[in-house]
Amino acid sequence: MAKSYQVESLIIDTGVIYALADRKDDWHAAAARFMSDFKGRLFVPSTVVPEACYLLNTYLGQEAEMGLIQSLINREMVLEHSTPQDLVRIAELLKKYHDSNIGFVDASVVALAERLKISDILTTDRRHFAAIKPQHCKEFKLLP
Repeated sequence: MAKSYQVESLIIDTGVIYALADRKDDWHAAAARFMSDFKGRLFVPSTVVPEACYLLNTYLGQEAEMGLIQSLINREMVLEHSTPQDLVRIAELLKKYHDSNIGFVDASVVALAERLKISDILTTDRRHFAAIKPQHCKEFKLLP
């Protein structure tokens, strides 16, 4: 029997949201297995939602997009909005990691993680998040 992942809170990124919906995605099995065992709070940055909705609708259809919206309505994830201070931090991150082109959404995930003091990120994006040095911990723990 699998042991549940023992962490109070983590942040979910676009790639895992998509992978959970697409059974053909390379990350689907690992993401689904992780989520079936996870018992903590799952934060989703509001900046992730449009990106995820676009991908879900474009590649899987309106039902997949509505599935994400319904999970937000059901509070399966805590929707967290960016603050003005987050926007300042996002701009700093975009400038600092200009050569890596981390992008607004990934920078917003980092800013939220730093503000909430969360070091665990549920993501398929190892390249960007492994390169970023957060302010609140030595490095992010990238899951699944």
